Amino acid sequence: MEQDLAHAFAGIALGHVTREYPNKLDHVLAGPQDVRGPRDLHPVFYGSFDWHSCVHGYWMLANLYRRFPGMPRAGAIRALFDAHLVPDLVAAECAYLDRPASRGFERPYGWAWLLKLAAELALHETPEGRAWAAALQPLARAFAARFMAFLPLATYPIRAGVHTNTAFAVRLALDYPDSALRALLTDTVRRWYAGDAGCQAWEPGGDEFLSPTLIEAECMRAALPDAEFRGWFAGFLPQVGQGLPASLFTPAIVSDRSDGKIAHLDGLNLSRAWCWQALAAFTPDPEAIRRTAQAHVDASLPHVGGDYMGEHWLCSFAVLALGGG
Repeated sequence: MEQDLAHAFAGIALGHVTREYPNKLDHVLAGPQDVRGPRDLHPVFYGSFDWHSCVHGYWMLANLYRRFPGMPRAGAIRALFDAHLVPDLVAAECAYLDRPASRGFERPYGWAWLLKLAAELALHETPEGRAWAAALQPLARAFAARFMAFLPLATYPIRAGVHTNTAFAVRLALDYPDSALRALLTDTVRRWYAGDAGCQAWEPGGDEFLSPTLIEAECMRAALPDAEFRGWFAGFLPQVGQGLPASLFTPAIVSDRSDGKIAHLDGLNLSRAWCWQALAAFTPDPEAIRRTAQAHVDASLPHVGGDYMGEHWLCSFAVLALGGG
């Protein structure tokens, strides 16, 4: 990924993380007092159409700021974070979680992205980066605690290719530096997925932005030692060297990018590329798999901007696909 593209992506994200409307809230009304606007409810993550997209917009900006400190928009990112990643505003986000009606708020997708943002900020070695990371920590600890409480209750994984997918949430949460949480995440994915074999990959669904097959594999790769993963993966996708299941090797067609659900398929192409790149080394022909990943990037990278239904979130997935996370 080059600085010019990072600059362009940063411009897109800076244009929406503080754009309050339109907004799709995940908000339970317990009474008339709860009829409040996005910024009042969420003084940090009120933009980008929905809370989780705003969080991963911040993640992308933090990632690009660290990797391309000389890009022209670095100052605007710094100003945004200085204004929003501060203790009092983060405390208000924490207070929202304390509502009895907020137990399921953003589970598990938003939880995972918040921990991914915290993990990214922990990599920043500048004084301002350390200040942003410290300010966010109370919210990160709250979501880590939610994972610790929820995972023992999650008897079954959720395999849908959308926000409820548990493998994607675990994969992101594994990046958060908490040894107790990592141990529980690893034990959980062994419990959920260790027996999976001969995956048929009946996908994509018409509104998926994740491959249930590949994100499960990438989750297991990130959680398990290489030798253990290699044996599991050989049984999970035994014909990957023959380009099978074929559905995993063919980029999805996106027929209408103004339709928010259909536009999810651009995210599917980009998230598949991210997974394939990480999994390539465990396949018989890594270069062929990397070419498959590139074909998926080529199908959707030109379309990350232009329509707000995709623009408010797709750049983050493009950064993952291009090796940023």
